[in-house]
Amino acid sequence: MPRLRLGDWVNNAVTFLTHHFAWLFDAVSSVVSGMYDGVNAVLSAPSPLLMAGILAVLAFWLRGLTAAVLAFLGFALVDSVQQWGAAMQSLSLVLVATVITIVIAVPVGIAAARRKGVSAAVRPVLDFMQTMPAFVYLIPGIIFFGLGTVPGVIATIVFAMPPGVRMTELGIRQVDGELVEAAEAFGTTPRDTLLRVQLPLALPTIMAGVNQVIMLALSMVVIAGMVGAGGLGAQVFTAISQVNVGLGFEGGICVVILAMYLDRMTGALGSRVSPVGRRALAKAAAASPRASRVLRYRPSTAVATVGVVVLALVAGGVGIWGGNGDGAPKVSAADNVGKGKTVNLGYISWDEGIASTFLWKEILEERGYKVNAKTYDVGALYTGMADGNVDFQTDSWLPTTHAQYWKKYGKDLTDLGSWYGPTSEEISVPSYVKDVHSLADLKGKASEFNGQIIGIEPGAGEMSIIKDKVMPAYGLDKEYTLTTGSTPGMLAELQRDYAQKKPVAVVLWSPHWAYDKYSLTKLKDPMGAFGSGDHIHSLGSRDFPSKFPAVAGWLKNFHLSEKDLTSLEASIQDAGQGNEQQGVRDWLKKHPGLVDKLAPVGGKSA
Repeated sequence: MPRLRLGDWVNNAVTFLTHHFAWLFDAVSSVVSGMYDGVNAVLSAPSPLLMAGILAVLAFWLRGLTAAVLAFLGFALVDSVQQWGAAMQSLSLVLVATVITIVIAVPVGIAAARRKGVSAAVRPVLDFMQTMPAFVYLIPGIIFFGLGTVPGVIATIVFAMPPGVRMTELGIRQVDGELVEAAEAFGTTPRDTLLRVQLPLALPTIMAGVNQVIMLALSMVVIAGMVGAGGLGAQVFTAISQVNVGLGFEGGICVVILAMYLDRMTGALGSRVSPVGRRALAKAAAASPRASRVLRYRPSTAVATVGVVVLALVAGGVGIWGGNGDGAPKVSAADNVGKGKTVNLGYISWDEGIASTFLWKEILEERGYKVNAKTYDVGALYTGMADGNVDFQTDSWLPTTHAQYWKKYGKDLTDLGSWYGPTSEEISVPSYVKDVHSLADLKGKASEFNGQIIGIEPGAGEMSIIKDKVMPAYGLDKEYTLTTGSTPGMLAELQRDYAQKKPVAVVLWSPHWAYDKYSLTKLKDPMGAFGSGDHIHSLGSRDFPSKFPAVAGWLKNFHLSEKDLTSLEASIQDAGQGNEQQGVRDWLKKHPGLVDKLAPVGGKSA
């Protein structure tokens, strides 16, 4: 049967939409980003504990004293693990996506409930939206809207919409038909029947749908951290990339706290706004013993509103609106080259990428620039630079590892030169495997290694090289399977097999901390299939040199020795997760004059 070129058709359709409807995507991007910036500014403005108090007052209003106390303690825990800013970013993304989703989903659900034709047409679309893997929505999101919060919000809307539509349709269909007939018999218009009979009675079911929308939105927002949406998703993505169990647990527990708060509050809100729910609450309160009425007490809407307003006025009165700053260095007039210009810096969560990124973040801030640094997946990072959403990055492995990305996006990028090298890529085995020292030695020993070479992310450049060049060159493609997965998965497999002294072949590269933790043998490559060692380059967008000529000049002269790079990475590791820039500052104190050397201004020479 001939191959159906479905993927090509989709690519052509996306290209057509990109070329002919860019104005529409730009308008949507402006609206969504404006909504997100406004919500995030409100949530991030007060000090964390004060904002936790406001959220606790809302919990007190909706669910009572116990819920308020638990909410405050939960958000205090988020602040104590230094994830408050990320949590508020995620909450902002969820709120914006939920509002837009409800605005679209409820009218569609109403139309589906009142017309069978609409219901029949909408149902397969919802099935498609609900069953398509969530990651797939990020791909067109990046192409249409670039990197950042907008593609994350759009993907979240698409992923979270089906339950909103379905539950709205279900709620209206469940309204007793005799009530609708009675309303129509008394001359009620279809519009009033919908607004005064059907929607009030269907409200509990609709609110259950809203609850599901919020839960799905939160799960998708975490996934959207891969494309620069920020928030807790970026923290979880970083933890996965670095195999950092502690950071992963901190980010995960904060997601759990947000999910529990939103779930309980939206569930209680349904009881507050529904006539049926209010009657049930009043009946329960009247039947409860006097001793438990204190715990069951809930302030009226007016009292709760006054409490929130008072806390907001306190926030303004003590001068803590607008954040506490990020500890950016003070810049003298002579060194203020940037004059407040914003530089968007992207990075991959690899050790050398983190070290070089936060080094340049500190340097540029000392030169008067405002730096926005975000972590991305490799493909998303190159796409962002080609589109101009990311100004530059410092961790491109060329000419080999990232060759496929350079081939695809190179015409839209600027090579700012190499600052470290050479590197090496290899397949490695534990040193206790005595009879395997080169890639050629793997041939004929597939049974010892279960016929597998443990790989990393399928999008990594090294994986393409091994699959297309290395394995065919040594005849390994007929005996071994190159497994795809992730760097953490590869390292976990290495750890398990190493502890049991089992033979295992893994995809690695140098420099990598695994060579310090384990005794490994880098398999020799006598045929040179891997090619010569890479150099680590700084790459910028096509117009980066014209937008930031001084920064481009500094990056072209940027070089670090292996000793400097490893000591910088060690300093960042010592500072701990979330304190990368402080680790850079500690390292710079031991290297006086280095900032002036790397970024000379005025009379300061390199």
